[in-house]
Amino acid sequence: MLRPTAVARVGQAVNLAVERFVTVGETIADDYQEIRQGMYEACKEARQAGAAIEHICEETNEEIALDRSLLIRAAKCLLAAITRVLLLADIVVVKQLLLAKDKVSHSLDRLESVNNFTEFVKAFSQFGAEMVELAHLTGDRQNDLKDERRRAQMAAARQVLERSTMMLLTSSKTSLRHPNSNSARENRDTVFCQMRRAMDLIHYVVKDGVLNNSESGLHSQREELENDRGTAYACMRHLQKLLEHSKATMDASCQDTLPSALEAVLERTQDFTDSAYTSHEHREAILEASERLKAELDHLLQLYATVVQTGFEGAANSSEVEESVQACINSARDLSRHLANAAINQAQDLNTATKQGLEIVTDIRQQALSGDVERLNRTSDQFQDSIDHILEVCKLLRHVAVSETLQVSAKFTEINLRVYGPQVVTAANTVSLHPGSKISQENLEVFAEMYQWLVSDVTTIVKDVLEASQAKPEKQVYMSLPRPGKHGTTTKPLKAVRLDTEEQEKIAKSGLEMKLATSEMEAETEKWQENNSTQMDENNDIVKRAKNMSSMAFSMYQFTKGEGPLKTTQDLFTQAEYFAEEANRLYKVIRQFSYQVPGGAQKKELLENLDKVPTFVQRLQFTVKDHTVGKAATFTKVDNVIQETKNLMNVISKVVTVCFECATKLNLPGNPGFLNNHDDYQVNHFDGACSCLVFVLECLCASSVNCLMLVFRTSLRTKTTIQLARSF
Repeated sequence: MLRPTAVARVGQAVNLAVERFVTVGETIADDYQEIRQGMYEACKEARQAGAAIEHICEETNEEIALDRSLLIRAAKCLLAAITRVLLLADIVVVKQLLLAKDKVSHSLDRLESVNNFTEFVKAFSQFGAEMVELAHLTGDRQNDLKDERRRAQMAAARQVLERSTMMLLTSSKTSLRHPNSNSARENRDTVFCQMRRAMDLIHYVVKDGVLNNSESGLHSQREELENDRGTAYACMRHLQKLLEHSKATMDASCQDTLPSALEAVLERTQDFTDSAYTSHEHREAILEASERLKAELDHLLQLYATVVQTGFEGAANSSEVEESVQACINSARDLSRHLANAAINQAQDLNTATKQGLEIVTDIRQQALSGDVERLNRTSDQFQDSIDHILEVCKLLRHVAVSETLQVSAKFTEINLRVYGPQVVTAANTVSLHPGSKISQENLEVFAEMYQWLVSDVTTIVKDVLEASQAKPEKQVYMSLPRPGKHGTTTKPLKAVRLDTEEQEKIAKSGLEMKLATSEMEAETEKWQENNSTQMDENNDIVKRAKNMSSMAFSMYQFTKGEGPLKTTQDLFTQAEYFAEEANRLYKVIRQFSYQVPGGAQKKELLENLDKVPTFVQRLQFTVKDHTVGKAATFTKVDNVIQETKNLMNVISKVVTVCFECATKLNLPGNPGFLNNHDDYQVNHFDGACSCLVFVLECLCASSVNCLMLVFRTSLRTKTTIQLARSF
């Protein structure tokens, strides 16, 4: 039993926590008039309940025991008030999210209606800012969702928006450049359609199953969003639960529920037996197991009908009925096993199908560039067959997936592949009609990249579904801390522990900052390669070394996420050393380039930024050579290395930008130049800002709110975005 002093301290702690909680609630109420009155009342009730709990606990002493009934009533009042506060706060969050979604929808409408590059650039800039806000809000909402299926649906919608953004850019550019091209328009319209569907899904998840009333065909749309529930696995589980229930007690409803449940199962098995890729052996096994289950269930229902007619008490628990029920359950499990085997058998052939599909995509690109329309048409038919095969695998995997997350993921991967896969051919048709158009070629590359993403998603889902169905143990958590051995910073073996939330967030924030600098560097180096004219050796070296540094920095960013080729902290430190050495080489090359720049403001700016490079290189080298012992010190060193790499990357990015400006504006010998067409100048100049935006949209998959806010603030300060604003 707790001492009176301990009870009093508990009451004080509860009241203090309530006070902090309601203070936040009242702050929210001050900003939103529509919930102000209700929030104030709920906060007042919570404050009173917290004070009552503290008072009850303080009155407890050695002679007077704690009045549990009073404490229970006060706790119930507190719980009710806190629930009201949370519900009112959630109303605000939902309204903010829907408002952000509506803003993006309106921006999409504006983007779809523009008819020149200048308007498109301005509209896309606004769209990007609004997408960042939507990314932030939907990320928070996804983390807050408790329903597994809703959380997976939100993740699927956000992934579509993230990946479709670059396709929206290139397809719109292509359509504006070739307004009479039906294939270019089809590419663009498909992307708009998918992004709007993703927007509708966000609305559906936020409103917990309520569709936008302005949409037509609500019934069919709801069925489409909910049909991931009707998988073979889900229907089989429902049938088995009914059978287990009938084992204990057979009421009159069993005569209706069991046949309908069996019908649902048999309907799903048709997807397996009708598939052209299901082997003859598996098809026969499924059909035989289905007939056996149907026969066993008919026998059970006949037994139950006899019991009802005779009215024999206790017959439901007779051995014959129990044996019949168990036979039905065994038959259902046998059918489930055959369905899973059929799906696994197709999944084993998936590697060949996906590899073949990627090879066909390569052929399509080559044939489009060569203008060989006849061969392109034949190859396109083969590509569609490959897509159909992968779609069949997705459908069957969704049927046997044992979790709602995997079911939703498989469903939306199937939808995206069905929609975006054929668009590779459509983009290739545009290239074949306009073989000299760089914009159409870029558009084809982006759609081909989307296909590669989707194939990768299918492969991941196959692996996850197989692991889940085989009940494998939970995956080992990736550790970014050093492992023992010659590559570690310590010879003592370390326990496999998880990084706490604060450490993960700190590393993620540093990595995101560095990735932004990497995106801007890539955008700048791409400009140097856009011109087909001969470039001087120094310029080629600048591009080569800058891209090398960008690649190194990206692998270090992947390390902060537990991905990529760098597996240990020693790998990270070694990569940082190479990064610093490459920065030194780039410094020397740009120093030679600066001798060709005539005196003036541009040369002064170039030298001012260039002179900072040796200092940042030295700081990174000192940080890498710093000796550490222990987990905390190693983590601090990792964070410092990431920070110093980011700082050096920012300086290098500025130097490369100024180099390009000098080579372009001053028309130096061997000038890499820019684009001759003014519209191309605007759009490609804008691509730098878009690269930052696309990375921001990658944060749709990030879990840290602070990381999203960091990216939002940093992206607004990027040099490319500032240059874009000045060009207006």
